[in-house]
Amino acid sequence: MKASRLFAILFIVAGTAIAWAVLGSALSIRTARTGIDLSGAVSGNWGGPMRQMHPEIFYISGTAVNARRQIQPESSDVKVHLVSKPKNKGLLLFRTYEVDFSADYVVKNTTPITQTIYISFKFPAKEAKYKSFSFVLGEKQTNKAPKDGGITDAVILKPGEEMPVKLTYKAAGLNEWIYSFGKNHSRVRNFKMEMTTDFTDIDFPVGTESTTTSRTKKEQGWLLNWDYSDVIGASAVGMAMPAVTNPGPVAARMTFFAPVSLLFFFSVIVILGAVKNVDLHPMNYFFLAAGCFAFQLLFSYLVDLIPAYVAFGISAIVSLLLVNTYLARVAGSRFARISLLAQFAYMVLFSASFFFDGLTGITITIGAIVTLAILMAYTAKVDWNEVFKRAPKVVKEPQGPQPPKLTI
Repeated sequence: MKASRLFAILFIVAGTAIAWAVLGSALSIRTARTGIDLSGAVSGNWGGPMRQMHPEIFYISGTAVNARRQIQPESSDVKVHLVSKPKNKGLLLFRTYEVDFSADYVVKNTTPITQTIYISFKFPAKEAKYKSFSFVLGEKQTNKAPKDGGITDAVILKPGEEMPVKLTYKAAGLNEWIYSFGKNHSRVRNFKMEMTTDFTDIDFPVGTESTTTSRTKKEQGWLLNWDYSDVIGASAVGMAMPAVTNPGPVAARMTFFAPVSLLFFFSVIVILGAVKNVDLHPMNYFFLAAGCFAFQLLFSYLVDLIPAYVAFGISAIVSLLLVNTYLARVAGSRFARISLLAQFAYMVLFSASFFFDGLTGITITIGAIVTLAILMAYTAKVDWNEVFKRAPKVVKEPQGPQPPKLTI
């Protein structure tokens, strides 16, 4: 193994790294453009993050400095069912969901005189579509039209009189659903919420409180309960949709990282080739690098057409076949089997770790240590002076049957 060949191999690695950098940058630009182009469309079809406000109940008092006097519901019984339905749009996967909301409140006139009580509900997201919407005061279904993102209706209650109020709807949203008490409800009494999910990966958004009473894991999801008997400064209640793997960013990270995988792969091929007296020509390394580059190239353009894991599997198989069938013809099947294991470990497994947040670093570390241990054990008895002095073995592609020579 001559030093000039090592420099030629490093030059090939550097050139391939530049190609990967260009591909990764193109992926990042495509992903950003996809987010800009599709975010409006997704919000239009599914709505944005939903924040359901606690009802605002009040009466008008002409003697008060602030004429509007807030009333707290006597009791609140809220039921929410969340169904995660992520939508794949190009290089991005949006955390969309459907919500089935039902709330029963009891409103009471706590003043000593008959009052006109106003009940106002704000919609959790202005751009969302609401199905099966119902707003019932006592036995009367309100026919009020929405105004300023909400609906307000009024009833007349005698002193101490109570009236049930029911609100129901079905809608779709994005990322998270939150029930907030707002600034007007510094003290919350007799509030209960029951939330069911069809997913097990639960996460409470920032600023919301975890369950206060019980959690029951179901076959597909959770049954969660909150109970505020009398709480001052009650925190909001909510749920974030399960994390999803966005194909575009994952593909870009894989592509930017690929030169490290190639460096590991070529290190194994060079060292074992030197030990076994198989000194590949730099042009052989050029084609090997091209076969490895095909992995990320094919994945980057398949991932916005088919599911990410399917695209990853197809791209990995294509690259493994390209590299190792070529190497089998050049250096023989035994050496190709070693190459197959090395490429699978460094190109495929390392890249697969990007699908799992937080595992990439430890995967690379373990892979590097295991590789070092294997190479140290395998080459411990090797006389490197002899390896670098001997003439390289000429590797020739196997020749098929030769056609007969024509004589005239």
